[in-house]
Amino acid sequence: MKSHLNRRTLLQGLGTVTIGLPLVEEMIATNALGAAKTKVPTRAFNIFFGLGIPAPLQNEGFDDVLEPLKPLKDKLLIMRNVDHVRCDVRGINAHFDGATASFTAEPAGGEAKAGGPSIDQVIRHAHHPTGLPVGMVPSLVAGTFFRRSRVGRYHHSYSLDGTIAARMQEKPRDLFDRVFGTVTTTNDVDARTQRLKRSVLDSLVDQYRFYIGPNSPLGTASKSRIKDHLDRIREFEQRAFEPKNKKSNGPALPPRSRVPHGGPADPGGEGIDITLEELKSEWRLLADLYALAIEIDRARFGSITFLAAGERIRLTGKYNYNGRIRYEFNDAAEHRRGGSGGCSHEWWHKFNEKNENKQLRAHAHMKMNEIAYFLKRLDSTREVNGRSILENSLLTLSTESGDGRHNNVKRELSGVFHAITSANGLFKTGQSMDVKAEGIDVYNTMLTAMGSKRKIGPEKREHKSVDKIRT
Repeated sequence: MKSHLNRRTLLQGLGTVTIGLPLVEEMIATNALGAAKTKVPTRAFNIFFGLGIPAPLQNEGFDDVLEPLKPLKDKLLIMRNVDHVRCDVRGINAHFDGATASFTAEPAGGEAKAGGPSIDQVIRHAHHPTGLPVGMVPSLVAGTFFRRSRVGRYHHSYSLDGTIAARMQEKPRDLFDRVFGTVTTTNDVDARTQRLKRSVLDSLVDQYRFYIGPNSPLGTASKSRIKDHLDRIREFEQRAFEPKNKKSNGPALPPRSRVPHGGPADPGGEGIDITLEELKSEWRLLADLYALAIEIDRARFGSITFLAAGERIRLTGKYNYNGRIRYEFNDAAEHRRGGSGGCSHEWWHKFNEKNENKQLRAHAHMKMNEIAYFLKRLDSTREVNGRSILENSLLTLSTESGDGRHNNVKRELSGVFHAITSANGLFKTGQSMDVKAEGIDVYNTMLTAMGSKRKIGPEKREHKSVDKIRT
């Protein structure tokens, strides 16, 4: 008779260390006919990228800036002509208005508050009104960003009252500890120093030996998967933390992050100099850790950000895509200016549909490539129903603007790029669609399909269902 292991089996270590196990055969309950009874959990995550994709470029399909999403096109619904004009706040530009509207469809409620909840949190409370299962991160919020003038620029998960749903994790080390916990041993030793001396896996040795040993309830294939799983956690941990043993025979590890955080990330709003390699390495480690948190069922709701709304960076470096150099970034040199005037931000303000816009196209293409990196990570793990995590979850991709120029609010807050996954077959995928609808109606249609009785927006507003996005 096959042993059965609970899907929520966790390895508990010192301090707050909690390691979830991957889904293995012994966790899948079956009925008398052998059909799987284990259910795929409800998940909702918001994925934000800064500065947007001008509406005319969205109409080109996968021929240019959306090219990196093409391998996933059958698993995405691209939605054009989504309108957030109702979220315009007088005296504030659309970088902030549109960023706060993304995933909430509401005007901002303040510099650090949205006008209402984000879609991930509405779904969370609909399915877990009394809280998530033990051992889960209630909401996981992370990302790579630099522009910091308003929280809404980079934070994209809001509770029912419009306050932030969780603290933003912008450093890989902090995200690792948020997901897997921290090691503490004695009270008289600095916790951070102690953390760098030990791995979170050090305190799980006995449990690890049990699950791969002769008395384990697991079969050979599951034991191998558990071992590979913990090896991967150690690899990510080594990428996030400096290795203590400099003479290790293991693979070469990247240095401690040199990407600025906090105040140094946004010196006077003038922007920072950064290489593409620095930007990619920081983001991809965060993306790997975030995806792993979903795979081991530590996180089901939250948001992840790749560059803030109105981001100001002066990017340099060769951009290789599919074995060729697609572009060589050198923002300040091409603008012939320093400070904020030399940032990639300015290509959006200079957008003109009659021009080539080659710099903007290259930046937007690069952003889609990094978003695709995260999506492909989630598409690589199959679940009990045969679909990938990407297909089973509701992932909503969006940004702040449909046009980067500040001279027309309606144009700027219309045509905002959106894409969603199928949420285990609830939404159409494999097509690009002109929805021609307000974001609030699109979001409420999504919420209804996801089983929420709550709607976002004013109670007296007449809601219009956008049924064509549903299967």
